[in-house]
Amino acid sequence: MFRVGALTAMAYMLPLPSALPQASQGAEDASGQLAFNNACRTCHIVKEGDNRLGPNLYKIVGRKAGSLPDYGFSSAMKEAGFVWDEEKLDRFIANPDEVVPGNSMKPYGGLSSSDDRKKIIAFLAQSR
Repeated sequence: MFRVGALTAMAYMLPLPSALPQASQGAEDASGQLAFNNACRTCHIVKEGDNRLGPNLYKIVGRKAGSLPDYGFSSAMKEAGFVWDEEKLDRFIANPDEVVPGNSMKPYGGLSSSDDRKKIIAFLAQSR
């Protein structure tokens, strides 16, 4: 009888299968924010209207490069002529000078880890 009660109690302590994807999603969100904080937060934030040394990255996916009002972009970024998507962000985060020569992302030279770039882009895409 004790074993049945103990096993029943243990079963209630286990997470339901439907809760597992949510826990996984939370971990992915946290790792994306951590990667963003480590590589980008010195100059950027993902809060609408909050420009720092760099422009805010709120809703960056789908935004025309260099078009955010109230931020003094370099002429190179203003004239870049593209809209940010995941592929463009990946290339830019890896090597800004290759994507937009003459940008103002100095001294940032790029992030070589494709895994970290993927996490950052997923984190930024959440603000759509």
